[in-house]
Amino acid sequence: MGYEQFLRISRLLGDEAVATLHEKRVVLVGLGAVGGMCLESLARSGVGWIRIVDFDTIGITNINRQILATHQTVGLSKASVAEERIKAINPECTVEVLPLFVNNDSVSEILEGPIDLVIDAIDSLNPKCALLEAAYKQQIPVISSMGAALRRDPFLVRKADLMESWGCPLARAVRAKLKRRGVGRGIEVIFSAEEVRYTYKSADEEEHADFNEQISDQGRRRNVLGSLPTVTAVFGQHLAHLALATLLDGEILSGVEAFNPATGR
Repeated sequence: MGYEQFLRISRLLGDEAVATLHEKRVVLVGLGAVGGMCLESLARSGVGWIRIVDFDTIGITNINRQILATHQTVGLSKASVAEERIKAINPECTVEVLPLFVNNDSVSEILEGPIDLVIDAIDSLNPKCALLEAAYKQQIPVISSMGAALRRDPFLVRKADLMESWGCPLARAVRAKLKRRGVGRGIEVIFSAEEVRYTYKSADEEEHADFNEQISDQGRRRNVLGSLPTVTAVFGQHLAHLALATLLDGEILSGVEAFNPATGR
């Protein structure tokens, strides 16, 4: 894989780090606003093998926040558009496309083979829990994005272990479900500490709920929540940076210290 396009990264992290990223195998599940932005940075950072998973197509309402969504891509498969974009950024990246809906039956195919990292950018409760549980119990490193919709303040987005996150209704629901399934600490998440009022429900509960909803191509009801491109992009970039830090064993953060203007150090 050519190094010239990754020169700025090697100047900061060294040639060895770039070579390491070229050899890494990543599974990214969910190609919406957060997952699409995360994928953009993974491709531009030189990750050499990426399996992308999403069953959905691009809709007109995606354009406000999803990097894969334009008027030219409306109606197309998110996974196919994502594959084309990765190849346009880094033709030497190996891309596997799985246009699957995530559930207990499909996770085995999604997690098949040697994997260095699973990245969860799913926005639905039950599929998210199925993926996280499977990766955790198979001891595959996994990171996850919690809820980005309904948030207005991008400066409150941060990182924590899932079991220590706060202020996020989705994280609360995921945490409760996974604890009952024997999942504990060890899943780092990107979340917002901004307090919002919303209750995440299972698919069965949502079927009879009274909310503004749309029907996906798979016949699934989806809650339509307000979201900003600035906030979802921050979530995606935080998730990508956490992924790179994980793949490089924290090397990307080596030597990073906060400057204290009070002490001048």
